[in-house]
Amino acid sequence: MKAHVSFFVLSMIFLAACSCSKDDAEKKEPSVPAPKAVTVDVASVSAPVEGTSVVVAISSPSKPAVSVSGDWIKAELGPYNQDTYKVKLTVTVGENPTYEPRSGSVTLTCQGFSPVGISVSQDAAAKPVGPSANPAYDLLGLGWNMGNQFDAFYNGSWAGDKYNYPDETVWGNAKATQATFDGVKKAGFTSVRIPVTWLNMIGPGPEYNIDETWMNRIYEVVGYAEKAGLKVIINTHHDENNNDDHWLDILSASKDARTNEAIKAEIAAVWTHIANKFKDKGDFLIMESFNEIQDGGWGWSAAFQADPSKQCDVLNEWNQVFVDAVRATGGNNATRWLGVPTYAAGTSWTKYFRLPEDPAGKVMMAVHCYDPYEYTIGNKQYPEWGHTGAAGKKTPEGEKEITDLFSRLNTEFISKGIPVYLGEFGCSMRSKGDARAWMFYKYYMEYVSKAAHTYSLPGILWDNGSTQTGKECHGYIDHGTGKYIGNSKEIVDLLVKGMLSTDESYTLQSVYDRAPKTN
Repeated sequence: MKAHVSFFVLSMIFLAACSCSKDDAEKKEPSVPAPKAVTVDVASVSAPVEGTSVVVAISSPSKPAVSVSGDWIKAELGPYNQDTYKVKLTVTVGENPTYEPRSGSVTLTCQGFSPVGISVSQDAAAKPVGPSANPAYDLLGLGWNMGNQFDAFYNGSWAGDKYNYPDETVWGNAKATQATFDGVKKAGFTSVRIPVTWLNMIGPGPEYNIDETWMNRIYEVVGYAEKAGLKVIINTHHDENNNDDHWLDILSASKDARTNEAIKAEIAAVWTHIANKFKDKGDFLIMESFNEIQDGGWGWSAAFQADPSKQCDVLNEWNQVFVDAVRATGGNNATRWLGVPTYAAGTSWTKYFRLPEDPAGKVMMAVHCYDPYEYTIGNKQYPEWGHTGAAGKKTPEGEKEITDLFSRLNTEFISKGIPVYLGEFGCSMRSKGDARAWMFYKYYMEYVSKAAHTYSLPGILWDNGSTQTGKECHGYIDHGTGKYIGNSKEIVDLLVKGMLSTDESYTLQSVYDRAPKTN
């Protein structure tokens, strides 16, 4: 009996030994030692605005747990390889619909070991090109210039003792009334620019007091516009020296420091007087330093071309003096919007422009657009314009000239936080008697206004009150009654539509596609 028991015990031990040996043989040893920490081959993910997907290789003593810091980040683990202690993680970042950059993280945890983080960042969505991208657009929209009114002055040999004295009616317009601005508002305009020439209304230095009657009349007319519900710009207009004897002489200032200092002192005094007069006015009022400061050559004089930076630097100084003077008067002037022009209010020398320092951060850049010159205000007055115009009847430039210009202003300034507005734009009035020329005129005006809207540029139409057609005739609204001049309602309605319409189906391409047909 004892022998049988011994044999049975020995048999069990043998079978157990065989079983263990078989299990050990089938169990594979890891090919590498277990890692002593969780590690990743990608420590950060930088995603573009449209999103991305990145695969991260992980080494971990055991399968890690994964967490993310935001619902815009997705993290998915692949199968964990126990032999190599490896696993792959796919990090997916969705599109960023916001205008702000964002950041987050993916965290890997493994019990008994320190957690490991993967930082995730993403670019902001670009702000759309359009009205909301430019505070100047929201402020001004479509504007109307009361040209040849308060900027008018006695300027010929016939003037006698009145030479260089501003006068509201001397260039042929009737006196402005409340009806003027009510009519402008009714037509669909949202702002007005009232150019003002001061010249001999400025007294001698160092006080440079301004004629009280002239100042009060400007104040009264600004009140008309305010009552009509319009934003208003006032400036110093024909005070610049364009080969005449006006006091804003940038050529002399660029050559002589003492002359420049004297002019800056007068700028400071004049704008202090104007600002104090209007300091009680609300934010509807914008002050614009100057009109088209240049030396008479419009950027093409030998003096300017020799070194454009000299005169442009002087203008930058003058613009800073203007901002400082207005802000120093306090009241609403401490925070109201201000406008400052580029050299000649042109777009060819914007690289020399320097935005003035401003504690309120509310300064806009002003430029003017009469492109292409030989179609709008030049001597040739071509009858056609754009891609459907006939060769020989149009300038070689077409729609692309406008879109390239407006796109550049948006890219170089608006997108960088510098508001821009077209202080003047327009085209000499064509006769409706020439049906084809009239069609192209309407097309040009609509295309420019729609392009301005597309690139977030407010525009202020130049209107000198003329009742004629042809070169330098820009009459739309009667300056005394506020009624339309001639056939101008057709043009104004197109401008309002082009600049202010929010119909998504009404695009710049749709305007282009409706250009006058080729003969």
